[in-house]
Amino acid sequence: MSENEEVQSTEAMQGAFVSSLKRNNKKIRDDRAAAISEDTELIYKRAIEDSELKIKKMKREQDNMLDLSPTDAQSLVLASDFNSEGFVGKDIELGIKIRNEEIKLEIARKRYQYLFGGE
Repeated sequence: MSENEEVQSTEAMQGAFVSSLKRNNKKIRDDRAAAISEDTELIYKRAIEDSELKIKKMKREQDNMLDLSPTDAQSLVLASDFNSEGFVGKDIELGIKIRNEEIKLEIARKRYQYLFGGE
């Protein structure tokens, strides 16, 4: 076996571990940057989706408050049983929560677009 064949044989046997150890500094930084960027982008996307879902649920809850049929479509809450103060308080509270979440979502979308150039 010639010296050239021995070098080629040794290189072929080294595998991923030795190849990884021999990577240059730029390649290591590139790999780390790609991993960090990918993880962060996925988490950002998930945060945006979670915020969108939270807003939808709160809006549904607010809409459901208008359903004054406690048992079926034919029944109605009696005027004497309706808690106007509780209704107003909860409606305003939900409105504030929705608005705050919309602001958070708007900021998250703008930052995502700035950081990752998408969506």
